[in-house]
Amino acid sequence: MTTQHSSKPIESEHRSGFASFVGRPNVGKSTLTNALVGEKIAITSAKPQTTRRAIRGIVHRDYGQLILVDTPGLHRPRTLLGQRLNDLVEQTLGDVDVIGFCIPANEKIGPGDNFINEQLNEFRRAKLVAVVTKCELVSPEQLAEQLMAVSELRDWKAIVPVSAVTEDQLEVLTKVLIDLMPLSPALYPPDAITDESLEARICELIREATLEGVRDELPHSIAVTIDEMSKRKGKDLTDIHANIFVERDSQKGIIIGHRGARLIDVGKRARLEIEKLIGHKVFLGLRVKVASEWQRDPKQLGKLGF
Repeated sequence: MTTQHSSKPIESEHRSGFASFVGRPNVGKSTLTNALVGEKIAITSAKPQTTRRAIRGIVHRDYGQLILVDTPGLHRPRTLLGQRLNDLVEQTLGDVDVIGFCIPANEKIGPGDNFINEQLNEFRRAKLVAVVTKCELVSPEQLAEQLMAVSELRDWKAIVPVSAVTEDQLEVLTKVLIDLMPLSPALYPPDAITDESLEARICELIREATLEGVRDELPHSIAVTIDEMSKRKGKDLTDIHANIFVERDSQKGIIIGHRGARLIDVGKRARLEIEKLIGHKVFLGLRVKVASEWQRDPKQLGKLGF
């Protein structure tokens, strides 16, 4: 970190930099990112590997700017897609200034946590912070016990217990992360909250709606693309035509549901979220298509944006 020669306190020095949260699936990484940014940037789901791209959310404070890179979870890959997601995580973590290791307050530290903790040794450039999530789910005694267990994993720059749901300690975490960033002017304009394109965010919202209630084997098989998006002349209405890709005909049937009921439900939920995002009414047309074994096929992965 740059040596301070100024007599000013650190709050008066502007810092900017990149941080990324890592952790097992469903420890609250994307929820935490959204809570810190103050707007939905990353989609959330109880299904593992929901996040598939390095999505940036930007947090602005008078004393600094924090760019949060929400990455796919580190895991042992079983497909070419899985390997590419792992490569993306490693590339991202190699570039950030701070890594926040998220460990839920309500689950004992297990093999998955230990695996990720070992992986963190590879990223020597980044400062390491432990973030104990979901603190609203435990008693003060249980939280104290978990904080002690986390402190024994390694020598952290800081350990911060938070709740994204009740917003407890979020400002403390923001301050801790920004204080660990290099001295730098803002890297993004003050009104920027993400560098994700509107089209990419819409695809993710459709995928999030599709993930609701599907079987365990399906989430990895779902990808979304947009064919066309245009605003109707003279109307506050945007037409969006999108494709939901799966790997097999049987999966197509699951997504569509009996007499199309499930796809209609997906469309309703996605449309409400998209309307919140763009600020006016949307006509959403969805088609379900089969791209056989796309997770293992380099050409198909390329077409679907991986």
